[in-house]
Amino acid sequence: MPSDAEFAALTEPLRPELLAHCYRILGSIHDAEDLVQDTYLRAWRAFDRFEGRSSVRRWLYKIATMACLTALERRSRRPLPSGLGAPSDDHRVAVAPGEPTVPWLQPAPDRLLGADDPATIVAGRTGVRLAFIAALQLLPARQRAVLTLRDVLAFQTSEVAEMLDTTSAAVDSALRRARTRLAEAGPVEDELAEPDGETQRTLLDGYVDAFTHADPDALVGLLRADAELEMPPIPTWFTGRQAVVGFLASRVLRSKDQWRLVPTRANSQPAFVAYERTPDGRYEAHGIEVLTLVGDRIARITAFHDPSLVPAFGVAPVLAS
Repeated sequence: MPSDAEFAALTEPLRPELLAHCYRILGSIHDAEDLVQDTYLRAWRAFDRFEGRSSVRRWLYKIATMACLTALERRSRRPLPSGLGAPSDDHRVAVAPGEPTVPWLQPAPDRLLGADDPATIVAGRTGVRLAFIAALQLLPARQRAVLTLRDVLAFQTSEVAEMLDTTSAAVDSALRRARTRLAEAGPVEDELAEPDGETQRTLLDGYVDAFTHADPDALVGLLRADAELEMPPIPTWFTGRQAVVGFLASRVLRSKDQWRLVPTRANSQPAFVAYERTPDGRYEAHGIEVLTLVGDRIARITAFHDPSLVPAFGVAPVLAS
Protein backbone atom coordinates (compact mmCIF):
# COMPACT_ATOMS: atom_id res chain seq x y z
CA MET A 1 0.00 0.00 0.00
CA PRO A 2 1.23 3.57 -0.62
CA SER A 3 2.33 5.66 2.30
CA ASP A 4 -0.17 8.23 3.51
CA ALA A 5 2.30 11.02 2.76
CA GLU A 6 2.89 9.89 -0.84
CA PHE A 7 -0.80 9.50 -1.57
CA ALA A 8 -1.74 12.81 0.06
CA ALA A 9 0.96 14.74 -1.79
CA LEU A 10 -0.43 13.60 -5.13
CA THR A 11 -4.16 13.77 -4.43
CA GLU A 12 -5.01 16.33 -1.74
CA PRO A 13 -4.42 19.40 -3.96
CA LEU A 14 -7.22 18.07 -6.18
CA ARG A 15 -9.84 17.77 -3.43
CA PRO A 16 -11.55 21.19 -3.92
CA GLU A 17 -12.04 20.70 -7.65
CA LEU A 18 -13.29 17.14 -7.16
CA LEU A 19 -15.77 18.47 -4.61
CA ALA A 20 -16.96 21.04 -7.16
CA HIS A 21 -17.31 18.30 -9.76
CA CYS A 22 -19.37 16.02 -7.52
CA TYR A 23 -21.50 18.99 -6.47
CA ARG A 24 -22.32 19.83 -10.08
CA ILE A 25 -23.52 16.29 -10.70
CA LEU A 26 -25.32 15.71 -7.38
CA GLY A 27 -26.64 19.19 -6.54
CA SER A 28 -25.88 18.67 -2.84
CA ILE A 29 -22.78 19.86 -1.03
CA HIS A 30 -23.41 17.30 1.73
CA ASP A 31 -23.66 14.41 -0.75
CA ALA A 32 -20.68 15.75 -2.69
CA GLU A 33 -18.50 15.74 0.43
CA ASP A 34 -19.49 12.14 1.14
CA LEU A 35 -18.74 11.06 -2.42
CA VAL A 36 -15.36 12.80 -2.46
CA GLN A 37 -14.45 11.03 0.77
CA ASP A 38 -15.52 7.75 -0.81
CA THR A 39 -13.46 8.61 -3.93
CA TYR A 40 -10.32 9.11 -1.85
CA LEU A 41 -10.88 5.87 0.04
CA ARG A 42 -11.29 3.93 -3.22
CA ALA A 43 -8.27 5.64 -4.76
CA TRP A 44 -6.06 4.93 -1.73
CA ARG A 45 -7.02 1.25 -1.81
CA ALA A 46 -6.26 1.00 -5.54
CA PHE A 47 -3.22 3.28 -5.68
CA ASP A 48 -0.68 0.45 -5.75
CA ARG A 49 -2.34 -0.74 -8.98
CA PHE A 50 -2.30 2.70 -10.62
CA GLU A 51 -0.09 2.29 -13.68
CA GLY A 52 0.25 5.92 -14.69
CA ARG A 53 -1.35 5.49 -18.10
CA SER A 54 -3.35 8.63 -17.34
CA SER A 55 -2.74 11.51 -14.96
CA VAL A 56 -3.64 11.12 -11.30
CA ARG A 57 -6.16 13.91 -11.82
CA ARG A 58 -7.97 12.12 -14.63
CA TRP A 59 -7.87 8.85 -12.69
CA LEU A 60 -9.51 10.52 -9.68
CA TYR A 61 -12.14 12.13 -11.88
CA LYS A 62 -13.00 8.71 -13.27
CA ILE A 63 -13.46 7.26 -9.79
CA ALA A 64 -15.47 10.27 -8.60
CA THR A 65 -17.72 10.40 -11.67
CA MET A 66 -18.55 6.69 -11.54
CA ALA A 67 -19.26 6.98 -7.80
CA CYS A 68 -21.65 9.87 -8.48
CA LEU A 69 -23.46 7.98 -11.23
CA THR A 70 -23.89 4.98 -8.95
CA ALA A 71 -25.25 7.23 -6.20
CA LEU A 72 -27.74 8.85 -8.58
CA GLU A 73 -29.26 5.47 -9.35
CA ARG A 74 -30.84 5.66 -5.89
CA ARG A 75 -31.55 9.40 -5.67
CA SER A 76 -33.94 11.90 -7.22
CA ARG A 77 -32.85 15.07 -8.97
CA ARG A 78 -32.54 18.17 -6.80
CA PRO A 79 -34.68 21.04 -8.10
CA LEU A 80 -35.28 24.60 -7.01
CA PRO A 81 -38.91 25.76 -6.72
CA SER A 82 -38.50 27.45 -10.10
CA GLY A 83 -37.89 24.02 -11.61
CA LEU A 84 -41.18 22.60 -10.38
CA GLY A 85 -43.87 25.13 -11.25
CA ALA A 86 -44.80 28.61 -12.42
CA PRO A 87 -44.17 31.70 -10.27
CA SER A 88 -46.71 34.06 -8.78
CA ASP A 89 -46.71 37.78 -9.46
CA ASP A 90 -49.06 38.46 -6.52
CA HIS A 91 -47.59 38.38 -3.01
CA ARG A 92 -51.06 37.88 -1.52
CA VAL A 93 -51.40 34.32 -2.77
CA ALA A 94 -51.51 31.52 -0.25
CA VAL A 95 -47.99 30.19 0.20
CA ALA A 96 -47.73 26.42 -0.08
CA PRO A 97 -46.34 24.67 3.00
CA GLY A 98 -42.69 23.73 2.94
CA GLU A 99 -41.73 20.39 1.43
CA PRO A 100 -38.92 19.13 3.69
CA THR A 101 -39.06 15.67 2.11
CA VAL A 102 -38.11 17.00 -1.34
CA PRO A 103 -34.35 16.66 -2.00
CA TRP A 104 -33.82 20.34 -2.83
CA LEU A 105 -30.80 21.78 -4.58
CA GLN A 106 -28.26 23.09 -2.06
CA PRO A 107 -25.86 26.04 -2.24
CA ALA A 108 -22.12 25.39 -2.22
CA PRO A 109 -19.75 27.50 -0.09
CA ASP A 110 -16.92 29.03 -2.09
CA ARG A 111 -14.59 28.26 0.84
CA LEU A 112 -14.90 24.53 0.14
CA LEU A 113 -14.58 24.62 -3.64
CA GLY A 114 -11.17 26.30 -3.81
CA ALA A 115 -10.03 29.29 -5.81
CA ASP A 116 -8.10 27.04 -8.23
CA ASP A 117 -11.14 25.03 -9.37
CA PRO A 118 -10.56 24.47 -13.14
CA ALA A 119 -14.11 25.63 -13.84
CA THR A 120 -13.05 29.10 -12.75
CA ILE A 121 -10.50 29.11 -15.55
CA VAL A 122 -12.30 27.11 -18.23
CA ALA A 123 -15.89 28.25 -17.86
CA GLY A 124 -15.73 31.30 -15.64
CA ARG A 125 -18.30 31.62 -12.91
CA THR A 126 -20.82 29.56 -14.85
CA GLY A 127 -19.24 26.34 -13.57
CA VAL A 128 -20.85 26.53 -10.14
CA ARG A 129 -23.46 29.28 -10.43
CA LEU A 130 -26.84 28.31 -9.03
CA ALA A 131 -28.63 28.75 -12.35
CA PHE A 132 -26.21 26.38 -14.05
CA ILE A 133 -26.38 23.76 -11.28
CA ALA A 134 -30.19 23.95 -11.35
CA ALA A 135 -30.19 23.51 -15.14
CA LEU A 136 -27.95 20.46 -14.85
CA GLN A 137 -30.61 18.84 -12.69
CA LEU A 138 -32.86 18.71 -15.76
CA LEU A 139 -30.51 16.23 -17.42
CA PRO A 140 -30.29 12.48 -16.97
CA ALA A 141 -27.34 11.55 -14.79
CA ARG A 142 -25.04 10.35 -17.56
CA GLN A 143 -25.68 13.43 -19.72
CA ARG A 144 -25.00 15.57 -16.64
CA ALA A 145 -21.63 13.87 -16.20
CA VAL A 146 -20.68 14.15 -19.86
CA LEU A 147 -21.57 17.83 -20.09
CA THR A 148 -19.62 18.78 -16.95
CA LEU A 149 -16.57 16.78 -18.00
CA ARG A 150 -16.55 18.16 -21.56
CA ASP A 151 -17.95 21.70 -21.35
CA VAL A 152 -16.95 22.74 -17.84
CA LEU A 153 -13.70 20.85 -17.27
CA ALA A 154 -12.64 20.64 -20.93
CA PHE A 155 -11.61 17.00 -20.97
CA GLN A 156 -11.25 15.56 -24.45
CA THR A 157 -13.97 13.29 -25.84
CA SER A 158 -11.63 10.31 -25.78
CA GLU A 159 -10.74 11.02 -22.13
CA VAL A 160 -14.40 11.20 -21.13
CA ALA A 161 -15.10 7.96 -22.98
CA GLU A 162 -12.34 6.26 -21.00
CA MET A 163 -13.64 7.67 -17.71
CA LEU A 164 -17.17 6.45 -18.39
CA ASP A 165 -16.16 3.11 -19.95
CA THR A 166 -17.93 3.94 -23.19
CA THR A 167 -17.16 5.06 -26.76
CA SER A 168 -16.33 8.49 -28.14
CA ALA A 169 -19.43 8.28 -30.32
CA ALA A 170 -21.59 7.70 -27.24
CA VAL A 171 -19.99 10.67 -25.48
CA ASP A 172 -20.59 12.96 -28.47
CA SER A 173 -24.22 11.81 -28.70
CA ALA A 174 -24.84 12.38 -24.98
CA LEU A 175 -23.21 15.81 -25.17
CA ARG A 176 -25.42 16.88 -28.09
CA ARG A 177 -28.56 15.79 -26.25
CA ALA A 178 -27.44 17.54 -23.07
CA ARG A 179 -26.69 20.81 -24.85
CA THR A 180 -30.03 20.67 -26.66
CA ARG A 181 -31.91 20.07 -23.42
CA LEU A 182 -30.20 22.99 -21.71
CA ALA A 183 -30.90 25.27 -24.66
CA GLU A 184 -34.60 24.31 -24.52
CA ALA A 185 -34.67 25.16 -20.82
CA GLY A 186 -33.70 28.76 -21.58
CA PRO A 187 -30.76 31.01 -20.72
CA VAL A 188 -28.51 29.88 -17.90
CA GLU A 189 -27.03 33.28 -17.06
CA ASP A 190 -23.70 32.33 -18.58
CA GLU A 191 -22.86 35.87 -19.59
CA LEU A 192 -23.86 37.96 -16.61
CA ALA A 193 -22.90 41.62 -16.56
CA GLU A 194 -22.13 41.74 -12.86
CA PRO A 195 -21.53 45.10 -11.18
CA ASP A 196 -18.09 46.41 -10.35
CA GLY A 197 -16.75 46.12 -6.82
CA GLU A 198 -18.01 49.47 -5.54
CA THR A 199 -21.50 49.01 -7.00
CA GLN A 200 -21.67 45.48 -5.60
CA ARG A 201 -20.72 46.68 -2.13
CA THR A 202 -23.39 49.37 -2.29
CA LEU A 203 -26.02 46.80 -3.30
CA LEU A 204 -25.06 44.34 -0.60
CA ASP A 205 -24.83 47.00 2.12
CA GLY A 206 -28.26 48.27 1.11
CA TYR A 207 -29.69 44.74 1.23
CA VAL A 208 -28.33 44.21 4.75
CA ASP A 209 -29.68 47.57 5.92
CA ALA A 210 -33.14 46.76 4.53
CA PHE A 211 -33.28 43.51 6.51
CA THR A 212 -31.74 44.98 9.66
CA HIS A 213 -34.17 47.90 9.76
CA ALA A 214 -37.17 45.98 8.39
CA ASP A 215 -37.42 48.48 5.55
CA PRO A 216 -38.88 46.82 2.45
CA ASP A 217 -39.13 50.16 0.65
CA ALA A 218 -35.33 50.31 0.65
CA LEU A 219 -35.33 47.15 -1.49
CA VAL A 220 -37.23 48.82 -4.32
CA GLY A 221 -34.15 50.62 -5.59
CA LEU A 222 -31.99 47.49 -5.28
CA LEU A 223 -34.13 45.04 -7.27
CA ARG A 224 -34.61 44.69 -11.00
CA ALA A 225 -38.17 45.10 -12.24
CA ASP A 226 -38.19 41.39 -13.12
CA ALA A 227 -36.57 40.25 -9.86
CA GLU A 228 -37.38 36.77 -8.60
CA LEU A 229 -37.57 35.24 -5.13
CA GLU A 230 -37.58 31.54 -4.25
CA MET A 231 -37.27 29.94 -0.84
CA PRO A 232 -36.75 26.18 -0.74
CA PRO A 233 -38.28 24.13 0.87
CA ILE A 234 -41.28 26.40 0.15
CA PRO A 235 -42.44 25.55 -3.41
CA THR A 236 -44.20 28.91 -3.95
CA TRP A 237 -41.97 31.48 -5.63
CA PHE A 238 -42.44 35.02 -6.90
CA THR A 239 -41.55 37.09 -9.91
CA GLY A 240 -41.59 40.86 -10.33
CA ARG A 241 -40.27 43.55 -8.00
CA GLN A 242 -43.73 44.39 -6.67
CA ALA A 243 -44.47 40.79 -5.72
CA VAL A 244 -41.04 40.22 -4.17
CA VAL A 245 -41.09 43.39 -2.08
CA GLY A 246 -44.72 42.82 -1.15
CA PHE A 247 -44.00 39.32 0.11
CA LEU A 248 -40.97 40.41 2.12
CA ALA A 249 -42.86 43.37 3.57
CA SER A 250 -45.88 41.37 4.70
CA ARG A 251 -44.27 38.09 5.79
CA VAL A 252 -40.55 38.48 6.44
CA LEU A 253 -39.49 42.01 7.46
CA ARG A 254 -41.81 42.29 10.46
CA SER A 255 -39.65 44.15 12.99
CA LYS A 256 -36.36 45.98 13.30
CA ASP A 257 -33.35 43.85 14.25
CA GLN A 258 -35.30 40.65 13.65
CA TRP A 259 -32.66 39.55 11.14
CA ARG A 260 -28.90 39.61 11.11
CA LEU A 261 -27.08 38.85 7.86
CA VAL A 262 -23.45 37.70 7.84
CA PRO A 263 -21.70 38.05 4.44
CA THR A 264 -20.32 34.93 2.75
CA ARG A 265 -19.91 33.52 -0.77
CA ALA A 266 -21.77 30.64 -2.40
CA ASN A 267 -21.66 29.32 -5.95
CA SER A 268 -19.27 32.15 -6.90
CA GLN A 269 -22.03 34.60 -5.95
CA PRO A 270 -22.53 36.99 -3.03
CA ALA A 271 -24.46 35.37 -0.21
CA PHE A 272 -25.44 35.78 3.42
CA VAL A 273 -25.91 33.51 6.38
CA ALA A 274 -29.29 34.62 7.75
CA TYR A 275 -29.89 34.61 11.51
CA GLU A 276 -33.27 35.23 13.13
CA ARG A 277 -33.66 36.70 16.61
CA THR A 278 -35.17 34.42 19.26
CA PRO A 279 -37.29 35.57 22.21
CA ASP A 280 -34.23 35.43 24.48
CA GLY A 281 -32.35 37.86 22.25
CA ARG A 282 -29.98 35.42 20.58
CA TYR A 283 -29.74 35.00 16.82
CA GLU A 284 -30.17 31.45 15.53
CA ALA A 285 -29.13 30.37 12.04
CA HIS A 286 -32.08 30.32 9.65
CA GLY A 287 -30.41 29.51 6.34
CA ILE A 288 -28.42 30.84 3.39
CA GLU A 289 -29.43 33.61 0.99
CA VAL A 290 -27.71 33.66 -2.40
CA LEU A 291 -28.05 36.75 -4.59
CA THR A 292 -27.78 36.94 -8.35
CA LEU A 293 -26.60 40.39 -9.46
CA VAL A 294 -27.08 41.68 -12.99
CA GLY A 295 -25.93 45.14 -13.97
CA ASP A 296 -26.44 47.38 -10.94
CA ARG A 297 -29.42 45.52 -9.48
CA ILE A 298 -30.37 42.28 -7.71
CA ALA A 299 -32.01 39.92 -10.20
CA ARG A 300 -32.77 36.95 -7.94
CA ILE A 301 -32.89 36.08 -4.26
CA THR A 302 -32.59 32.37 -3.51
CA ALA A 303 -33.21 31.94 0.20
CA PHE A 304 -32.48 28.42 1.44
CA HIS A 305 -34.50 28.03 4.66
CA ASP A 306 -32.37 25.21 6.04
CA PRO A 307 -30.19 25.72 9.13
CA SER A 308 -28.38 22.44 8.43
CA LEU A 309 -26.59 24.17 5.53
CA VAL A 310 -24.94 26.74 7.79
CA PRO A 311 -22.06 24.66 9.28
CA ALA A 312 -20.57 24.16 5.80
CA PHE A 313 -20.08 27.93 5.62
CA GLY A 314 -17.78 27.91 8.66
CA VAL A 315 -19.87 30.17 10.90
CA ALA A 316 -21.49 29.67 14.27
CA PRO A 317 -25.06 28.32 14.44
CA VAL A 318 -25.94 30.93 17.09
CA LEU A 319 -24.84 34.56 17.51
CA ALA A 320 -25.00 36.56 20.69
CA SER A 321 -27.29 39.56 20.68
